[in-house]
Amino acid sequence: MLKLPELPDCFYQNQPSLICPSSPAPKHSLYLSNLDDQKFLRFSIKYLYLFKKSISLDILKHSLSKVLVHYYPLAGRLRASTEVDQKLEIDCNGEGAVFAEAFMDITAEEFLELSKKPNKSWRKLMYKVEAQSFLDIPPLVIQVTNLRCGGMIVCTAINHCVCDGIGTSQFLYAWAQITAKPNLDLAIVPLHTRHVLRPRNPSEITFTHPEYVRNTPRENGHLDIDINHYLQSQPLVPSSLTFTTSHIIHLKRQCVPSLKCTAFEALASHTWRSWVRALDLSPSLNVKLLFSVNVRKRLVPEIPQGYYGNGFVLGCAQTSAKDLVASNMCHGVKLVQQAKSSLTDDYVRSMIDLLEDKSVKTDLSMSLVISQWSKLGLEDVDFGEGKPLHMGPLSSDIYCLFLPVIGDSEAVRVQVSMPESVHEKFEYYMKECMLG
Repeated sequence: MLKLPELPDCFYQNQPSLICPSSPAPKHSLYLSNLDDQKFLRFSIKYLYLFKKSISLDILKHSLSKVLVHYYPLAGRLRASTEVDQKLEIDCNGEGAVFAEAFMDITAEEFLELSKKPNKSWRKLMYKVEAQSFLDIPPLVIQVTNLRCGGMIVCTAINHCVCDGIGTSQFLYAWAQITAKPNLDLAIVPLHTRHVLRPRNPSEITFTHPEYVRNTPRENGHLDIDINHYLQSQPLVPSSLTFTTSHIIHLKRQCVPSLKCTAFEALASHTWRSWVRALDLSPSLNVKLLFSVNVRKRLVPEIPQGYYGNGFVLGCAQTSAKDLVASNMCHGVKLVQQAKSSLTDDYVRSMIDLLEDKSVKTDLSMSLVISQWSKLGLEDVDFGEGKPLHMGPLSSDIYCLFLPVIGDSEAVRVQVSMPESVHEKFEYYMKECMLG
């Protein structure tokens, strides 16, 4: 097994505290939409920020208590709905967010050197709340770790059922703004109600929704194959590859003049194809690419600004492993473009209606999942002492992230964990486009 450098232990001088809104917030139950409470999203989005200079913990706690007045559901608790079976809601009770403070004997420069490949020891940077179940973990958990050099690492765990990537970015900007410029009004006022995404009555499921239809391909006539399950059972190694503007232009050039495409479409298609090639899947298998698409402006009427709940859905491209691998880049790009263009208001409303059936699950069996963090502005969060030296996830997973690159807004860092046995092969296929 490839050995990655471990971080030293965190030292906690005090027990974590609960930070409540600084003035009384509304107390009620907050309805979650069908996009919010999918089983696929029952986890916390964990961000890690490295800053060269630290901010006083008292100032951060004070500004957090002020921003929670605006984002009061994050100070509440998730619970099962008493009215609808298997549905979640937020009890806006003002209990507070968990705030842990720690020290780690490392410098920002040393961490920056390690930041190219996250590993399990990074989990030390996020306080682990002991809980019986997912519902018992507060929606917002924060750890601020001061470093030997005077820098700090801020880790946030924000429940995905409460916010999507745009929503978490909106919240972090608000917290940073109140910290750095406490007298300014918030740039974006949060919109709490989720009823803009309520299902229709009666339901109108007018599409087939392959992102939720589980494939059961048969090998030798009897064996069900589940790549997701196979990946989860393997020792995994993180891959983290930076694609510069010139790398992305080179990828896009493989499609022109016959096909114009975006940087995301080209890189998503290339990553999907490299993933399938590395896993050496049976040519006849139907493989899927699921990727996050913001639908705030695709719905009629558009979702209003300030909406911080889940306003994204998964686009689904699918083809046989043989066709994806044997064809040129254009094949995968066209599939991604078709998947994006199919996400109309009618399609998304049909998906929301479909999710009224709580037995419906995201089809992960033969899918690579890509989540785009690179266009959310996450790397620009500034608490008053400058933008981060590093921004990324706390850990690496089999889900693929497209991450921002500090100092280069056009570049993208692709991070995904692959089985140790195919890790080098995957990186080789991914880097092929860098050689041209």
